[in-house]
Amino acid sequence: MPNTQTKLKPANAETTYHVSRADLPLSCPMPDTKLWNSHPRVYLPIENSGEAKCPYCGALYLLDNS
Repeated sequence: MPNTQTKLKPANAETTYHVSRADLPLSCPMPDTKLWNSHPRVYLPIENSGEAKCPYCGALYLLDNS
């Protein structure tokens, strides 16, 4: 069985994330993030405005036009 932990990103490592429509529905932390040291997952509405800010960690998510 492969070790998937090595492919995961550290939690809350960035302050701005660029996401695409393929990442929707958007959640913070994102699915490819290590969860053991992060906040609870929260879903963020980004579809209408093109940006969303996490109420827990303050990370800003920007929706790319792709």
